[in-house]
Amino acid sequence: MERFIEKEGKKLRYGYTTGSCATAAAKAAAMMLMHDIKPQSVLIGTPKGWDLNIPVYPVEEGADYATCYVIKDAGDDPDVTHGMRIYATVKKTDQEGIRIQGGVGIGTVTKKGLRISVGQSAINPTPLMTIDKEVRQVLPAGQGVDITIFAPEGEAIAKKTFNANLGIIGGISIIGTSGIVEPMSEDALMDTLKVELGIKKANHGNWLVYVFGNFGRDYAMAHKIEEKYIQKISNFVAFMMEEAYRQGFRKILFIGHVGKMVKVAAGSQNTHSKYGDGRMASIAACAAACHVNETVIQKIHGCNTTDEAVGLLKAHGKAEEVFEHMAEKCQQVCQGMCHNKVQVACIIFSTIHGTLGRSADAEDMLTYFT
Repeated sequence: MERFIEKEGKKLRYGYTTGSCATAAAKAAAMMLMHDIKPQSVLIGTPKGWDLNIPVYPVEEGADYATCYVIKDAGDDPDVTHGMRIYATVKKTDQEGIRIQGGVGIGTVTKKGLRISVGQSAINPTPLMTIDKEVRQVLPAGQGVDITIFAPEGEAIAKKTFNANLGIIGGISIIGTSGIVEPMSEDALMDTLKVELGIKKANHGNWLVYVFGNFGRDYAMAHKIEEKYIQKISNFVAFMMEEAYRQGFRKILFIGHVGKMVKVAAGSQNTHSKYGDGRMASIAACAAACHVNETVIQKIHGCNTTDEAVGLLKAHGKAEEVFEHMAEKCQQVCQGMCHNKVQVACIIFSTIHGTLGRSADAEDMLTYFT
């Protein structure tokens, strides 16, 4: 696919989704079966409005069926499904209409909260719609078909995805709301996180634990928090707080490494380094609020890491007070992001120094989850 987008000075190539792959494979198989054509590529429309001419590879055909595959092209996006083969078998039936199901390597939904019912193949509504639309264009009037989408590599590749977190077991998902993969898209990750929240809400209630990543997860599990309550949020603090409010969560225990939480205390909505640093300034501001000696505050500004600043405050007997204050600031910032409709408590920790500070109610919330 030769369409490009420029991001941070780099020219990056778009790709197409597993949904577009399944659509093209199914259309090509239908053309083989109904019109005795073995195409080298097929043209499909996408919900984004772009037409794609996708290379296809015929596999076999019989009197009442045909099979074709497409090689997934994710463009310059670091997508684990890039290069895998997605197959479609189209089989004639006496029953009018088009029926679509997943086969080998396509996951099965096991949890509530997705747009697909529990027990169904993980083929999202948009790909179901595009497969139906494109195949219908090449079917003779009144002809019915059964379509099976499958991916022999799917179960192995799914282990590298978020699928297990979403309750999709045994294979990949056939997804894509636009049909197009935008390279290194933050929107795609946020969409996934939003869906994960919905899964937790549907299956585990109105309380949850936010962590940035693996450090926070490990801390939470070391404190006996059940993994089913733990939700990674990456750098998207404001987005995930807003989404928790939107989805109706009542309480959030937010556990974060000091290197990230210092940014939250300063009001950062996204803690990625590209949006700024300000870590030492944030620690220094909290230290000043706790009446730390000005000489120590100046030394904080000269620290290279947050753990170095923690060590400095510990040496002067002020770490507990400063990081309790910081935890309270984080709590206030996050409450605001939730429109003050979700109760948030915060815990700040360091992988070197352990627990540093807790806001009010953090201890009670921690007890609830253990």
